[in-house]
Amino acid sequence: MNPHALNIYTDGSSYSHPREGGMGVRFVFPEFLNREDLREDLNLQGYKDATNNQMELKACSLAIQEASKLPEIKDIQQIVINTDSMYVVDNYARAMRWSQNKWMKNCGQPVLNAELWKELLKNVKKIGKRIDFEWVKGHSKSQDNKAVDRLAKKSAKGMLKPSFNKIKLRRKLSDRNIEIGSVKMLGQKTRIRIIRSFYQRLQQLTQYVYEIISKTSKFYKCIDIFYDKPGSFSAGHKYSVRFNKDYKNPKVVKIFKEIMK
Repeated sequence: MNPHALNIYTDGSSYSHPREGGMGVRFVFPEFLNREDLREDLNLQGYKDATNNQMELKACSLAIQEASKLPEIKDIQQIVINTDSMYVVDNYARAMRWSQNKWMKNCGQPVLNAELWKELLKNVKKIGKRIDFEWVKGHSKSQDNKAVDRLAKKSAKGMLKPSFNKIKLRRKLSDRNIEIGSVKMLGQKTRIRIIRSFYQRLQQLTQYVYEIISKTSKFYKCIDIFYDKPGSFSAGHKYSVRFNKDYKNPKVVKIFKEIMK
């Protein structure tokens, strides 16, 4: 912990069946501020249908937003965000490049959670302080790390805000979970069923989660994702399609027909 900075501990939590996400944030103030209480917890509402990564990201963004309102912020020169999310720590620097590339990766795929990344960068810029992101091991011995873990779980089980995802979801037929890259892009013709569609506004693309339903395919029952323009496919519907041969940017290159049975 940096004794000269405002240390902020954050955590995100997500439960399934139904999916509910929560956030935990704690401020640990530097001693030179001579505050009576050096620790302050935020009670934040969670969100319906939120993933763990979304909650980790949103917790950091809201923490910076709330820190900007502190009366002591004028006396603080540095903020350290302590998080157990490698997703946040590893991608923070990349997010600055993504923002200059219309939130697309170099491989041509859209950045997931782009709106939340954009919000985080906006809050970082607005507060006008040096901000460092430090990774801390989850469930570490740190009392502050443990505290935000409890706060995040409590948030997920409390009153929830509406989902900020525009998701259309159907129950999967496969007994497997999503595994990115489990379906190899070989230019093959196959049959798929759309499980979920998620519209990404900034890139104006939709993420489609699908399962392979061709019993003769070696990828039968695998669940993977691809991106396409909105309205190309509908959740719960089945299609005969052909994939491309680009494993870095999987796409459907041809829709032969919708399977009605």
